[in-house]
Amino acid sequence: MVAEPALPEAVEAVIERWNPQGIALLRAMDQSGGGAGVVLYAVDDANTTLLRTELARFEPRVDLGDPGSVTPVTEPAAALILFDAGSVIGADTLALIDRLRADGTRVLLAMNGFHAYQDWRAIRERSVALLAARGHADLDVLPVSARLATAARAADDSALLDRSGLAGLHAALAAATAQTPTDGPERRAAVRARVLADTRARIDEQIAALRSGTESTRIREERVALLAGRDGGRQTGLSAVRSQVQLARVDLTTELGAMVRALHTRSRAELDRCDRAELRVYAQRLQQATSEISVAVDAAIDERVAETARRIGTAEPALRRRDPAPRIGPDPEPRHRGVEDHLMIALGASAGVGLGRLVVAPLSLVPTLDVASVPVTLLLGAGAAAWVVRARGQLAERNHMAQWVSEALVNVKAQFEQRVAAVLVDVEAEFAEHVVRESTARAVAVDRRVAELDALGRRLVAERPAQLSACERDISALDRL
Repeated sequence: MVAEPALPEAVEAVIERWNPQGIALLRAMDQSGGGAGVVLYAVDDANTTLLRTELARFEPRVDLGDPGSVTPVTEPAAALILFDAGSVIGADTLALIDRLRADGTRVLLAMNGFHAYQDWRAIRERSVALLAARGHADLDVLPVSARLATAARAADDSALLDRSGLAGLHAALAAATAQTPTDGPERRAAVRARVLADTRARIDEQIAALRSGTESTRIREERVALLAGRDGGRQTGLSAVRSQVQLARVDLTTELGAMVRALHTRSRAELDRCDRAELRVYAQRLQQATSEISVAVDAAIDERVAETARRIGTAEPALRRRDPAPRIGPDPEPRHRGVEDHLMIALGASAGVGLGRLVVAPLSLVPTLDVASVPVTLLLGAGAAAWVVRARGQLAERNHMAQWVSEALVNVKAQFEQRVAAVLVDVEAEFAEHVVRESTARAVAVDRRVAELDALGRRLVAERPAQLSACERDISALDRL
């Protein structure tokens, strides 16, 4: 059978420019392979099945057999070893490559699913290095993605199909299985017709895109979207800062009030158990308790500021103002004796005299002891009056101290609230500055991108006639075949 004439150089240049995988397939068909099928070594999973399905759509069809179907009579032309793109080639796979190449089998390597791994390039380089260390420096690893090929076929996107790597893998398999001259021309003619049709379809697709202005429309839409958000989210960010700071102020004020109320309750309970000596030094105890609450308030402020920073999406302030523990104020003034104290002395003396008369009443029955009843009555009355006055004085001291504690804690709470307000004002200013800086940077980036889009749009408009002419010339070159 007479072989088809070679393609003109101009046509080959057109195919190479528009369909690089197609020209690779044509050149692969010019090689002489083993003339048999390919054995696929891969894990039997969904990705492998999808790869088989997508490869079956290419012409010429390459049969992928299983390792169990290999016999001495049916030696395969090549072996395709497929491994996952998320892991470096393993020791078992390297041993399989050693065995196959020792038997004289041509080996092709491919890593499937590279689209799912960002570091697939590093994994590929590591795998190639391991192959070179085993003496297989001539082997390359082809990155392929059957899922990208499926998406490209569904969207009729030839560029995405090229990126999937399936066409390159098919060209390599076709080169490995190229038939002998007995039936090679028929196969090559079918492949040539398929490549020419695919190339023409790609050129027609580009011509349609140029005439419809799809790219210009996309640029205008992107420009409008960028200008709509040119402020970089400044107003939204500042609103978020204000709302989050107000929420922090409410939460901290509530927590602060709970702490002060708990201290007040504890202080009243302690005052009920204090004697005169403890009452005189209770101001120092209250100051110490206030210092402990100050530490807790600082911790609550730090925690709330950090949480606010996380909600806003910025770093928490490195340093913030630290105030000393608030002072509870001057020590309580001595309690001044009033009319009620003198009244209690009189009432105590009266009660004491009455009690004394009851006690010494039996003594009046004895004439010799009747004279002693008067001084005894007076002594008992004086003692009872002193006890009543002392008890009433201690109770009054407790009430006086309780009143002072209430007033002191009101002052302490006011100082804590002032501290919270001052910290939140500083934090709000810092967060707002951060939002303004970020929004300004985004606005600058938007302006830069808009300028790039404007330049790109003008260039597309200026280059469109020349591109259409070039596409039409390439179509004419294909039509001359």
